[in-house]
Amino acid sequence: MGLLSGDALFSVAVAVVIFLLLVDLMHRRQRWAARYPQGPIPVPGLGNLLQVDFRNPAYSFYKLRRRFGDVFSLQFAWTPVVVVNGLAAVREALVTHGEDTSDRPPTATSELIGFGPRSQGIIRAPYGPAWREQRRFSVSTLRNFGLGKKSLEQWVTEEASCLCDAFANHAGQPFRPNALMSKAVCNVITSLIYARRIEYDDSVMIRLTELLENGLKEDNALLLQLVNSVPLLTRIPWVAAKVLRSQRSIIALIHDLLTEHSTAWDPDQPPRDLTDAFLNEVHKAKGNSENSFNDENLRLVISELFLAGMVTTSVTLSWALLLMILHPDVQCRVQREIDEVIGQGRRPEMADQALMPFTNAVIHEVQRFADIVPMGVPHMTSRDTEVQGFCIPKGTKLITNLSSVLKDETVWEKPLQFHPEHFLDSEGRFVKREGFMPFSAGPRICLGEPLARMELFLFFTCLLQRFSFSVPEGQPRPSDRGTVLFVASPPPYQLCAVAR
Repeated sequence: MGLLSGDALFSVAVAVVIFLLLVDLMHRRQRWAARYPQGPIPVPGLGNLLQVDFRNPAYSFYKLRRRFGDVFSLQFAWTPVVVVNGLAAVREALVTHGEDTSDRPPTATSELIGFGPRSQGIIRAPYGPAWREQRRFSVSTLRNFGLGKKSLEQWVTEEASCLCDAFANHAGQPFRPNALMSKAVCNVITSLIYARRIEYDDSVMIRLTELLENGLKEDNALLLQLVNSVPLLTRIPWVAAKVLRSQRSIIALIHDLLTEHSTAWDPDQPPRDLTDAFLNEVHKAKGNSENSFNDENLRLVISELFLAGMVTTSVTLSWALLLMILHPDVQCRVQREIDEVIGQGRRPEMADQALMPFTNAVIHEVQRFADIVPMGVPHMTSRDTEVQGFCIPKGTKLITNLSSVLKDETVWEKPLQFHPEHFLDSEGRFVKREGFMPFSAGPRICLGEPLARMELFLFFTCLLQRFSFSVPEGQPRPSDRGTVLFVASPPPYQLCAVAR
């Protein structure tokens, strides 16, 4: 068959363009529905992908919110998206209509890290029986292995002591604290998942923290959105290789630890940790294809719990120390409260928290100001839903802008400043604020919230009990503006830790 002539090629090209425009119009049809949220005009094919700065989505959404209100729509390629902003709208979406908005949108990149029909994990799992089964298992198992009990509290304080010893080894000289805090938090997670502790200088621990740091620097947010909006791109090898590179390496390392650990599992013995408890459930579920307990899902569940528990808490602690060197007056007030309530003769305990309103307020304000997961994890509507009078059709991707809640001008006195008094009343008592939503809300609220609260209080108070932190002499004052990808990391900084 001969090659097409120039006229024929032109006709084919015109037909393809018309076809793609019709497909694009078909995917935009819900924008014309009654009471669908307004938004910027999408470009054919790409939608609004180039109109959002994915390195700082909170600022992009701030500008769009000023134009279109608290609930507005976007189009990511052919994926319809609705962004919900502000305390009232976010609470209505996540809490009032939580049963309708707790599904997860399918993402092509999830398949690259092991997501499949029999492995859906917890964080990425669709809202349904398998998710409920895994969440119930994880919450109850973490509780069985010490969450909320003295046993885990003692493990955390022991690890905090190891962290303080590692800080002391720097003898007051400048250093970056991020990697050490990641190692300490990692050991809390490994105690629950693998019933073991990894030394800070172990090659596995060094590799884990290096990959974590690299992952937090990887600036492929636009590529990630593009691939998830156009799943066909995952079939292009060089594109797929660039997406979630560090995260996939971390997961491979976690899988190696899991394989090593599973060889010593004995179904006739009481479970040592969450992995053993999961393997026991896999053993019971043999032959039941509908059950979510299987070897494939074990790997994804463990990976999600490990990464979520390690990243968010270690990044928050990094923010906490940065804010202490930037606000030495706040640091001094925290230390004064530590000295009055705990002293220097014993380690902090969770029971001290109720007696330390200022320290508690500072930790909450660190979480509010740092705003480390500004867009939360994407949701999807499982049925037609109404939020703030707008109709959001079934199957729409929902972005709940948590940053707009944590920085809401109608809720916080100084939303863009670090101000611990946000969580104190006129008499200096701690007050929990409704707009404090770093763990999200509703049915999909972070299941690790109780563990994170314990770690943040015990690590923070142990560190400030033993050290005073400052900007190294001769170095410029570091910025308090973070690097925003999926997680908002603090800018690189050094500090000096001087023994008190």
